[in-house]
Amino acid sequence: MEYRLLVIGVLMGAYAWICRRRKHAGREPAVLHAAFWGLAAFSAALVAMMSFQDRPRYAVFLGLAVPIGEVLPALAAGALLAALGYFHGLSRLKDAAARGGMLHEDLEWADTVFSSALMASLLMMFVVQAFKIPSGSMEKTLLIGDQLFVNKFMYGFKIPFTDKRALAVRAVRRGDILVFRFPTEDPAARHCGTLEYGNDLIKRVVGLPGETVEVRGGRVLIDGKPLGDEPYAQWTGTYHQDRSESAGELSPEQYQQIWQDRRLEDEPPGVNKDYFGPVTVPPRSYFMMGDNRDFSCDSRYWGPVPEGYVKGKAWFIYWPPTRLGPL
Repeated sequence: MEYRLLVIGVLMGAYAWICRRRKHAGREPAVLHAAFWGLAAFSAALVAMMSFQDRPRYAVFLGLAVPIGEVLPALAAGALLAALGYFHGLSRLKDAAARGGMLHEDLEWADTVFSSALMASLLMMFVVQAFKIPSGSMEKTLLIGDQLFVNKFMYGFKIPFTDKRALAVRAVRRGDILVFRFPTEDPAARHCGTLEYGNDLIKRVVGLPGETVEVRGGRVLIDGKPLGDEPYAQWTGTYHQDRSESAGELSPEQYQQIWQDRRLEDEPPGVNKDYFGPVTVPPRSYFMMGDNRDFSCDSRYWGPVPEGYVKGKAWFIYWPPTRLGPL
């Protein structure tokens, strides 16, 4: 969301900069008016599509993964409104006052969108971001439809377009609930039957860098010792796997590498949710699990979460009012 708002702000800022430097002769005012209407429609449609699509479709263009499920409808809306804006602008060319008022109004709106979108994107990048719970993997701690704020500065301000952070308040701790971008750079990769590239997930930190994590009979062991009481965890499934369905012929080294490469789902006999590991969490990475252990697609299935994918710490539920409060 934050990077899309940044793009909208930059586009509107560029429009305002160009508009102020043109002489507005001939049919140019109609072209500028069309450009503004097109940008406005593109921006509104992009925000609307982000709101409705929990899992946008991605395609690779020129080496970049583009959310085509959002961009294509937004481009279509922009093209349609740009055409209407051009003909609307042509109708005002003969009246100097109407022409000047049209461009002045467009410029004021462009300045407003530029400043508000830029400030909103910076706020979401560095301070706080809203997040809506999309699934039941964190029940009963978090329910489907809960809306919460994510603290973006607790673990340090993330430097845009890098994996580096600065000015951390504290380090990630076991038990923290994190929002993170799904850890893959392959838009075509499927995990738990779905395309997860670009999606934000929310899980709880169970294993820290360098620790050995194992699951026996559904219970977590850290460095060979039971994690102990986990009051937030629940086991609601009726189907439980036994040890015979675990790694089989794989050596510990092979199991570790396959898990780290995010291929454990694809290797026979697949993932055993109740008897997993042991694996060692790589440096600057975390082992994440959902509180609803029998219905959570988590690090048991798709591997560790590198530090660079972490967006922030789940902080405060603001909706619905009946669940208002800090986490």
